[in-house]
Amino acid sequence: MSEPTTRRLPGGVATAHVDHFAHDALPARDLWPTMDYAGIPELDYPDRLNCAAELLDGAVARGWGGRPCFRAPGLTWSYADLLARANQIAHVLVDDLGLVPGNRVLLRGPNSPMMAALWFAVLKAGGVVVSTVPLSRARELVFIADKARIALAITDARLAADCAVAMAHHHDGRAREGGRVVEYNVASDVDATGSIEALMAGKPVTFTNVATAADDVALIAFTSGTTGEGKGTMHFHRDVLAICDCFPRYVLKPEMDDVFVGSPPFAFTFGLGGLVLFPMRVGASSVLLEQATPPFLIQAIQEYRATTIFTAPTAYRAMLGMRQDYDLSSLKRCVSAGEALPLSTFTAWREATGLTIIDGIGATELLHIFISASGDDVRPGATGRVVPGYEACVMDESMRPVPDGTIGRLAVRGPTGCRYLDNLERQRAYVQGGWNLTGDSYIRDADGYFWYQARTDDMIISSGYNISGPEVEGVLLEHPAVQECAVIGVPDEHRGQLVKAFVVTRPGVEHSTATARVLQDWVKEQLAPYKYPRAVEFVDTMPRTATGKLQRFVLRDRARETATEPRS
Repeated sequence: MSEPTTRRLPGGVATAHVDHFAHDALPARDLWPTMDYAGIPELDYPDRLNCAAELLDGAVARGWGGRPCFRAPGLTWSYADLLARANQIAHVLVDDLGLVPGNRVLLRGPNSPMMAALWFAVLKAGGVVVSTVPLSRARELVFIADKARIALAITDARLAADCAVAMAHHHDGRAREGGRVVEYNVASDVDATGSIEALMAGKPVTFTNVATAADDVALIAFTSGTTGEGKGTMHFHRDVLAICDCFPRYVLKPEMDDVFVGSPPFAFTFGLGGLVLFPMRVGASSVLLEQATPPFLIQAIQEYRATTIFTAPTAYRAMLGMRQDYDLSSLKRCVSAGEALPLSTFTAWREATGLTIIDGIGATELLHIFISASGDDVRPGATGRVVPGYEACVMDESMRPVPDGTIGRLAVRGPTGCRYLDNLERQRAYVQGGWNLTGDSYIRDADGYFWYQARTDDMIISSGYNISGPEVEGVLLEHPAVQECAVIGVPDEHRGQLVKAFVVTRPGVEHSTATARVLQDWVKEQLAPYKYPRAVEFVDTMPRTATGKLQRFVLRDRARETATEPRS
């Protein structure tokens, strides 16, 4: 709802948002990390900035309208095509769905040109994008909708059921006031009245973009946390452009004729940058795949003559076994992030293809990659050096820099940084002394290269997905067969880490492979399938301290000694 007075942002610029929820939910300014825009002239953005207008309208204004922007099986959209559709959808949002600047809009669907058009349309209309992965279940969507106060969800029709549940009620069962679901990609044999496509018909292909402030919130990206609940990370319009003008410009160095392809969904900022923002910043094109598992990914490289790929180490390992059946000669740049890149994978890929993988570390809290290296700057086994625009340091527990060659906590600051949505406790833990603490242990060498050691928290990173052990524990504990449980990540050659559950069952429950399968299926039904425990070990008791705290390190040690757990 509108308020009678104009709300001003910390820099004194008036917000364009009428719905002020996002800005009111930001942490206090003194809890933000140090945000330094100096030293990189490209980061000197005007006070009023709409990142969608800059990336899309600006592309057409620069003469790229006829160039291909997004490709998909049987489909090619030019920059002008994308602009026209995004403008029509923006009219639908404002004229038919009543969106006012600052409203949050949940988007759900596989990667596709239409998902990209929706993303741009929300921002052009002054809304705040909240993208979700297609694999999310209803309970996860309910949490996101509650946390971000979302009343409108736009979803691929094939995924509408869970969105309908999320928009109908809160987590405590209360009805969600004004909750609405609008579908797109409706099957031809179904009444499409009220769909996005039907509402777009006849709408103008031009739209007056909302003149958002550079520091208006543009998106809220949710990431699983060690507390078991997702954390919303809030990013401004200027942040979206900043990630385009740092890692891609100085490390990736894409060109206009490049063709991007990759596996991460738009809801992961790794995918948003690599498959949407970065190619569009230079007038390149991107191949968007609904299914981007390694067999589909390697086929797309050959079919579309892709030059640049974004995916996780797991996919590179899988594609090694298929490479002889495909022509990969078009590839120039291979980017890896989401989990640590094993040296064995780096070496095997280079020997097989002649290409050096560009490793990198980023975080949803910082939006994208801040340490990386490419070309002759790559040192096998190292993540890389600090991306221009950022600073990084290895700290001890007292936030004092440690000498080179000493393991410590990775701390980062730069043009993007952590601002959690209404989460004061986590904000104070993640941001200390102006630095973002990523939860990773690193060593820096004398030449400024950073070498990954391990995670410093209980986050599990498996095949590029961040998985919260406590979240999985909470679901397992809801099953009547489970009395106690603990979920950890254990080393795995193929996935980086494997999700493993230690379970104390209730009396009378058989410790069997069949029981393990039942528990695994239960988690798959309640959470995104990639979160389920692929290994289950039944135990009689849990190791705990005298005060009752679970000793996960004991379980990790036990897991390394055990190789008989049921897996799938």
